[in-house]
Amino acid sequence: MTAKRYPSQTAAAAGLKACSICMHLNPEEHTTCQRCGNSISYRKKYSIQTTVALLLSALIFYIPANVYPIMVNTTLGYTEPSTIVQGIMLFIEEGSYFVAGVIFVASILIPLSKICAIFVLCIYTKTHTRISGRELTLLYKVTEFIGKWSMIDVFVVAILVALVHISNIMVIEPGVAARAFAIVVILTMFAAHTFDIRLIWDKQQDKMLD
Repeated sequence: MTAKRYPSQTAAAAGLKACSICMHLNPEEHTTCQRCGNSISYRKKYSIQTTVALLLSALIFYIPANVYPIMVNTTLGYTEPSTIVQGIMLFIEEGSYFVAGVIFVASILIPLSKICAIFVLCIYTKTHTRISGRELTLLYKVTEFIGKWSMIDVFVVAILVALVHISNIMVIEPGVAARAFAIVVILTMFAAHTFDIRLIWDKQQDKMLD
C-alpha cells in the first residue's frame, strides 16, 4: 500500500517561522526562537534588494579587477605590470595550459557565472518560470560552493608576493586589480548569503496554487 502524497507546503504558509540558526520551527506569534533565542522572521528583510545591490557593486569592482594590473613584477629595475588576461596569455605562450585554464576558470568564469546565477534566482522570485524549485535550489547550492574557489588568483598573488622578494633583483607586488578582485569575491559571497532561498519555494507554492 502506497502512502498518500499531499501537496508540499512551506513553513510560512503553515504559520510557522524557521530559525536561521538552529532551524527550529516556531509559532508565528513568536519574535524570538524558542530553542536558541535568536531573533526570527518569516523571511530575511530586504533580501532581494540587498542581494541585487551587492551584485551590482561586485560588477562595478569587476571592471578594475580586469582592466588594471593584478600583479607588478620588477626584475633588475624593469617593471612589468600584468592583468588577469595578460597572465593567462603568458601561461598559454609558455605551454602551461592547465595553469592558464585554472586561472581563467577561477578569475573570469566563476565570478561571472556566480553573479549571473544569483541574478537569475532573484529574477525568479518575481516572475514565473518552468524551472522547478529543486533545480533552482541546486543552482544556488552549486553557486555557493564554487564561489569560494574564485579566490585562487588572489592566493597565487599573495604567495608570490611572500616568496619572490630577492632584494632589488626580483620583486613581485600586488596590483590594484588584486584588491578589486578580492572585493568582488567578498561581495558575491555576501550576496549568496543575503539571498533567502526560501523565496524560491514561496514562488513554487504560488505556482502550484494558480
